[in-house]
Amino acid sequence: MGTITANESTKYLKIASILAQEFAKDAAERDKAGGTAKKQRDALRESGLLNLLIPKEYGGEGQPWSLVLRIVRELAKADAALGHLYGYHAFQTVLPHIAGTTKQKEYFYTQSAKNNWFWGNSSNPIEPSLIGKSHGDGFIVNGHNTFSTGAKDSDCLAITWYDNPEKTTFYLGIIPTSRDGITINDDWDGMGQRQTDSGSVTFENVVVEADEVIDFTESKGTPLATFDAILSQIVLANVFVGSAEGALEEARRYTIEKSRPWYLTDYEKAIDDPFVQRSYGDFWIDIQAAVQLVEKAGRKVDEAWGQDRSLTEEERGETALLTGAANAFGTKVALNVTSNIFQVMGARSATRKNNFDRFWRNVRTHSLHNPIEYKRKNIGHWVLTGEYPNPTVYS
Repeated sequence: MGTITANESTKYLKIASILAQEFAKDAAERDKAGGTAKKQRDALRESGLLNLLIPKEYGGEGQPWSLVLRIVRELAKADAALGHLYGYHAFQTVLPHIAGTTKQKEYFYTQSAKNNWFWGNSSNPIEPSLIGKSHGDGFIVNGHNTFSTGAKDSDCLAITWYDNPEKTTFYLGIIPTSRDGITINDDWDGMGQRQTDSGSVTFENVVVEADEVIDFTESKGTPLATFDAILSQIVLANVFVGSAEGALEEARRYTIEKSRPWYLTDYEKAIDDPFVQRSYGDFWIDIQAAVQLVEKAGRKVDEAWGQDRSLTEEERGETALLTGAANAFGTKVALNVTSNIFQVMGARSATRKNNFDRFWRNVRTHSLHNPIEYKRKNIGHWVLTGEYPNPTVYS
């Protein structure tokens, strides 16, 4: 994996900025509507950003995680759902690299770059429900997953299953989303992240071919094999911090253009009120701290990712601590900013027409999937004992 050069970074970030500006135009309306952001997903397909992480020898752009994460944050400023979809696409793309053989890594990277795949998933690590029965060298999978990310309109799905209800053996597979027997249900009803297509997926006698089953032979027991949790958490940290940045910008514009000073004061404009000024100062300071932390964590991810299968448990642990801290602090800052902007915008800002609450709803919805209290506990345990967090699907 390469490092970011100034020219490459500027080029890709400019593309992301242009996309974000376009996405922002109807973000509030699309949030109300929910459903699939088909036009926006196609714009991401056409942007050239889907293949950033794929090494150049396999047809991709060979860029580092830190750049991808900056793009996630840029998109999330306008629309947290699209930032989430893009970040999780990148995360799913590298699963064969993390968990599979060298041959599988090369195959899936090459095919994804060649066909410009948009990746989604249907996997619930807490409540796994798919059962796969052996069928030749492959499997036939049945079941119903209650959560997914970006399944609808994706080109391929990362799915997980067990070989029996007792959950004896765990499997991971990469299959075409168009495979017979897959039904993506339009039942996502979250109060936030309304366009992440995070509803349920039903599997009826879905065939998973032998070469679509990820082979854990080379990855088993390596710290890199547990790196997926780190990636998902730093992606979401950037979604949260980007949401806070976007909320602050929307609030700033509204306060300048529309907010009125409180009638018991003598200020001509709301922006002259010291309370308003102090509040915006606090918001900005907190966000700068969160940005610095997620970017530091992103650089740490680059270092760890560059070690590949040589990654040590200590390096993995250090990365988990920093990304966990970035996620926990980013969550706290984002929840504070997105809920308190109304105090400085005023009563008229709190309307369905403005839909400013979408920023808070987006952060609140997904931050519940991985409570920050447990990240704090893990980090505090390390501070006191020097023991790194045990690798889990969320740490």
